[in-house]
Amino acid sequence: MKEKVAELQINAEAWTPEHVLEWAFDSFGNAVAISSAFGAEGMVLIDIASRVRQNFRLFTLDTEFLFPETYNLMDQVEQKYGIVIERVLPLSSPEEQERVHGPALWQRNADQCCNMRKVKPLRRKLGSLQAWITSIRRDQTAARASAGKIEWDDKFDLVKINPIADWSSKQVWRYIHEHDVPYNALHDRDYPSIGCTHCTRAVRPGEDPRAGRWSGSAKTECGLHIIRPQVLTKSAGSDA
Repeated sequence: MKEKVAELQINAEAWTPEHVLEWAFDSFGNAVAISSAFGAEGMVLIDIASRVRQNFRLFTLDTEFLFPETYNLMDQVEQKYGIVIERVLPLSSPEEQERVHGPALWQRNADQCCNMRKVKPLRRKLGSLQAWITSIRRDQTAARASAGKIEWDDKFDLVKINPIADWSSKQVWRYIHEHDVPYNALHDRDYPSIGCTHCTRAVRPGEDPRAGRWSGSAKTECGLHIIRPQVLTKSAGSDA
């Protein structure tokens, strides 16, 4: 599969999100799933996917620290698109985490908290898949700037698919309004990027859209996309 990804990487950059998703669903069937935190980009991707394939797998990393608005949106997604969200939970409950690591771990060691409640659960989930689909965009963070629409994820050892990697925020919101896509109510309250309640705040005028995540620290990623997936070069003689 690595070799096939290498052959497709460059050509896939010209594909539409619909084409990318069609390729993903046709290539991997039930062994591919969309990962979503139900941000604006995630909602666009879910809506596009629903127009490509009626039945598709969708999972989320439920840290058990999400906003009520996020849980409400998840209910809307299941009702509107007729799918069941696969909710991936950490192995430790919030109470167990506090008992072992003390209160408010996210304040003392945000990386450890993210690792326990997001990265490890994701690794466990991806172990059962051949490919995963995300809604990341290249201009969101430096760690995502080189994301390809189709690439080999060296961190999790499977294919990673980013259908709207080249979209802008304006394109995302234009799609939402044109297609009447539901979105998190917090976006209307100056929360452009939404994570856990303890580590997310509204942004102030002029701030970067992700300034509300882990505010006051240098942290910009939870660890899911922080390592750049391996880029594979085409072999000599390839006509891909």
